[in-house]
Amino acid sequence: MSNDTSYTATGTGGAFGDYSETTRRSVARSTLNGLMTWLGESGLAAAHESAGLQAAIDQHAAAIRDALGDPQHGPGAVPLAGYATGVRDALIEAQWQLPPTNEVDWSSLEWPALRLLAICALARAGGHA
Repeated sequence: MSNDTSYTATGTGGAFGDYSETTRRSVARSTLNGLMTWLGESGLAAAHESAGLQAAIDQHAAAIRDALGDPQHGPGAVPLAGYATGVRDALIEAQWQLPPTNEVDWSSLEWPALRLLAICALARAGGHA
C-alpha cells in the first residue's frame, strides 16, 4: 500500500463516533467503496479464479468477524470501515507498500494484502460496498 490514502473518505479519522448514525454509515461506505476500488475489485476477481487465494481470504475474513464480535453474520459497515482504517494506519506507519494492482502476484500475497482483501470480501458480502 502506498502512502496514498485516497481510498479513505475524508473525516473518517479513527473515531466514527462524532457523527450522526446516518453520516457514520455514509462515511463508512465511502471508505469501504474506496478500498474496493483500489484493491478489492481486482483481488476478489483473482480470488474467484484461485481456490488457494479464496481460502486465504476466507481465513482472514473469519478472523476479522471474530475480532469484531459477529462471527456468524459479519460486521456492519461502521465497524468494518473502522477496522480497515486501523489496518491502513498501521501499514502506513510500517511503511508497507503494495505494487499497483496490475503488477500484483495474486498467488503470493503478503498478510497485509490478504487482510485488506478480506475486509473487501466482508464489505461485499454485507452489502456495504
